Amino acid sequence: MIRLKYILFLVSTMANCLISILTFAQNVEFTKENFPNNKDELKKAKRAINSGDLQYNMKRYPKTLPYYLDANKFNPNNAGLNMKIGHVYLNSSEKQKALPYLQKSYELDKDSDPIIIYYLARAYHLKMDWENATKNYEAYKLLANNKTKELLNDLKKKIEECKNGQELEKNPAHVEIENLGETVNSKFAEYCPLITADESEMIFTSRRDNTTGGKIDPRFNEYYEDLYITKNKNNNWSIAKNMPSPVNTEGHDATVGLSPDGQKLLIYIDDKGDGNIYECNLEGSKWSEPKKLDKTINSASKETSASFSPDGKKLYFISYRSGGIGGSDIYISEKKDEKWGEAQNLGKPVNTEYNEEAVYIHPDGKTLYFSSKGHNTMGGYDIFKSVLKDGKWSSPTNIGFPINTPSDDAFFVLSASGRHGYYSSTKPDGYGEKDLYRVTFLRDTTKKEEEPHLALLKGVITNKEGIPLEANIEIVDLEKDEVIATFKSNSATGNYLISLPAGKNYGITVSAEGHLFESEHIDLPESSVYQEKIEDFQLKKLAVGQKIVLNNIFYDYGKATLRNESKSELERLTRLMNDMNTLKIEISGHTDNHGSHDYNQKLSENRSKAVVDRLINSGIDKTRLVYKGYGETQPISTNDTEQGRQLNRRTEFTVISK
Repeated sequence: MIRLKYILFLVSTMANCLISILTFAQNVEFTKENFPNNKDELKKAKRAINSGDLQYNMKRYPKTLPYYLDANKFNPNNAGLNMKIGHVYLNSSEKQKALPYLQKSYELDKDSDPIIIYYLARAYHLKMDWENATKNYEAYKLLANNKTKELLNDLKKKIEECKNGQELEKNPAHVEIENLGETVNSKFAEYCPLITADESEMIFTSRRDNTTGGKIDPRFNEYYEDLYITKNKNNNWSIAKNMPSPVNTEGHDATVGLSPDGQKLLIYIDDKGDGNIYECNLEGSKWSEPKKLDKTINSASKETSASFSPDGKKLYFISYRSGGIGGSDIYISEKKDEKWGEAQNLGKPVNTEYNEEAVYIHPDGKTLYFSSKGHNTMGGYDIFKSVLKDGKWSSPTNIGFPINTPSDDAFFVLSASGRHGYYSSTKPDGYGEKDLYRVTFLRDTTKKEEEPHLALLKGVITNKEGIPLEANIEIVDLEKDEVIATFKSNSATGNYLISLPAGKNYGITVSAEGHLFESEHIDLPESSVYQEKIEDFQLKKLAVGQKIVLNNIFYDYGKATLRNESKSELERLTRLMNDMNTLKIEISGHTDNHGSHDYNQKLSENRSKAVVDRLINSGIDKTRLVYKGYGETQPISTNDTEQGRQLNRRTEFTVISK
């Protein structure tokens, strides 16, 4: 008796919280007795319900709604129909519309199926009415006939999500969220945005009426998915365009991942239900034919999301394969000899017993963003981040409300600067079912720990005439003398973009067939915060008299001793001499104007000799090498600034004959 009174108390309390209550409302069935003068309309309404039920029973909810709404116009006071409409909305992208129908259903018939209590709890949950959601979950826990362990665990988790939601709402993230506008969004669904590291381009998925082939998926009554692209200029996004073949086909084609420079695109192809990831490469202005990734990545189960590390040697991806921690987990594979290695589960604390989705590794190479139904989610999928430190991933943190909501929040990507994030959401100001939004993080600029620690290096590589070149770009860890990444500039534009995580002294070498190489170096201590560097390279063809500065030759201070960081540059020069075995060059040393003329002359000569000696020790015939010191007599910049003096302190080689 006590238990029954408690149940009645909870249900009564819940009922008192319902808004827009019609105190004396009564349930009206679709019968002739209730509609004696509307027989024809009654028949149409009952036919609509029957048609809707066929779709409802097969869980084809988008197809269900038009039938049910037509019948509801005729008779808005039927408890069962209102409950079904509310349930359909709960399973749609318009979840916020569910609550009024469910409230009305309960008011019309409080003794109907107890499942209405659960549906009401879900609707309040989605509205962030934490108190009423919790009361209804608790009430359903007592009323439910089949209290399976699975059901009780589900209710326990949802009550916990309401507690999480209350806490997250109390401490909202300092952000501004704005719709990307009608040049990007449409009346159709847009989702899964991918961006280049500098936010210059975005590729996303949409189901529009201009999809390739124009077909409609009969399962969802929506157009097939296609990839669309838009470009950003001065924070203005261009009109999104459908990407051409071979990226888009007449079937489903969806975005998965994009390399930071925008030259490698990962797409999802259904492949008869097992869902696989394919790679396309941007060759000039055209994308290559999609190529299925290795079996180490693609399995008999679905792979739905992936993200390249900034050096392109790691792939983080989502898989539903067996043997994981949850239904879908985050895995990592490393590339060796141009092949992806065996996938490794990222493990705890990142993966949970619930689903993880939509993985994205930031261009800093250590901050992982993903969506999860586990951790301290406030409902559905929430977006989390985890940071790699000393080889271990930190416990994921919820990136907060209002980015995360009680509905599904997924497919979040972040610019290299950390200033802007992009994701898909359903909001009142939207143009369609789902829209793309930009999140601006309002960071405290005095707190450098909030800034990403990396440099974004970009520019254009051309020949002397200004014609774009497809050049090879080699990134070297100078301290370890280790090539850590290789890239190519775009053959049509000469553009390149490279993300360099902080914590290394980088050497950059640019080369192209028939041209002399150019080099540069960037020292990024661990404490370095985000910076963007523009570095254009103009490669020179091999010709007598051509001079090249060897920017990655380093000496001990005030001495002619070559530092270890010079090794990769010397090896590059050795390879050039071996490849062109008739080439004869002069190595010249130069200083700034600090110190006496005699001192600078002697130092520059000794330094150039040290380079020649190293080349001779590497097997280069000494008759092909000349060394000279010019001291401070040939400056290439002012000696009035430290930056100018640094440019003047240099080692060059000049082509004597070829």
